Amino acid sequence: MHAFCNEHHLRELKFQWEENAQAWAEQLSRFLLDQKKYREARGLPSQRRFETILEEYHSILAQGRRQHPRRSGRAAQSKAANLLDRLEDYDHCVLAFLLDARVPFTNNQAEQDIRMAKLQQKISGGLRTFTGAQKFARIRGYISTSRKQGHNILQALVQAVLGDPFMPATPANGP
Repeated sequence: MHAFCNEHHLRELKFQWEENAQAWAEQLSRFLLDQKKYREARGLPSQRRFETILEEYHSILAQGRRQHPRRSGRAAQSKAANLLDRLEDYDHCVLAFLLDARVPFTNNQAEQDIRMAKLQQKISGGLRTFTGAQKFARIRGYISTSRKQGHNILQALVQAVLGDPFMPATPANGP
């Protein structure tokens, strides 16, 4: 199953309520944030609770659908209608963070992990050789892992240069 980034949804919903006065968008934003808080406080919901959450989710989307009905064929739709299509058609992907404890609410961490490589590409026009790109990725991966595991990054880099890098901890049920 694919999980969607709810941070992106929140941005799109904010635009819809602030720029287009779409009340359903503000309500859905609050709903998603409330579900995030629920999961953080209590963990994953029971199957019965998830079904109730899903019903409420679709009820909010139905409010938006009254203003933006789905068009068939190749007729152009508003951005709000396209957003509603995506939120309806991929409801379990939007709410995946409530179905699997390994799924985060947002994919911001993944975006942060690739941001430095994109910045390097933007500033210098890219990496000159494949070997250079591999070394850059290896160093960035080491720094990212150090940060995620709570190590002092400078100290971890010094250890690596001295030939004594830390070995990342593996998840309890990992490979």
